[in-house]
Amino acid sequence: MPQPSARPTPRDPIHHPLFARFYARQSVAAERVIAAHRKELLHGVAGRVIEVGAGNGLNFAHYPGTVAEVVAIEPERVLRRLAVAAAMRADVPVDVVPGAAEALPVKSEAFDVAVASLVLCSVRDVPRALAELRRVLRPGGELRFFEHGRAPGGAMATVQRALDRTVWPPLFGGCHVGRDTVGALRAAGFELGPYRQLLVPARGPRLPTSYCVLGSARRPSADDTAPGTGA
Repeated sequence: MPQPSARPTPRDPIHHPLFARFYARQSVAAERVIAAHRKELLHGVAGRVIEVGAGNGLNFAHYPGTVAEVVAIEPERVLRRLAVAAAMRADVPVDVVPGAAEALPVKSEAFDVAVASLVLCSVRDVPRALAELRRVLRPGGELRFFEHGRAPGGAMATVQRALDRTVWPPLFGGCHVGRDTVGALRAAGFELGPYRQLLVPARGPRLPTSYCVLGSARRPSADDTAPGTGA
């Protein structure tokens, strides 16, 4: 009599094990520069928080005690294991969950704050990911963002476009260096709050990944229609 076969293990939506190991090492080494920006990003955050693309969990140490819970979404298995370990060391409750930014496995209007930190560069569908973030935020809820993206113009913007069309995404886990975060947020129907452009690192040669933006946006309180639709 044939034995029942084992059910196949579901595939993760994102699987870049080699890049994930590289990213885990590189991101820890970069914390001497990035940590201050993470702290600024999360200052004053409170209530229920969803973080998309949590990576290896380096934000977790910077959440203030005013946070009731963090649901951290991470699609890549290697990074998710590291995030679980970081969650155990965090001062606030953190639940690390598999999932993709384009299809968040949570209820609508369930969170006070959403966090997108160095992730929108690599999601496959930016408008869909932002629509999902808008869906899961309560009306008036806040999106905190810290992203690298498009240079303000000139030769570096040309270099970024060339890299995004060729070698950069395959080599770096789907990352794109020239995306326009602020423009994408406006197109998704978010109300932009304070934000600032910055170079990371602030000194030294400017790289395709050096051009960053850090700030906040809100889901409008009266949010009965999707962007681009009529009443």
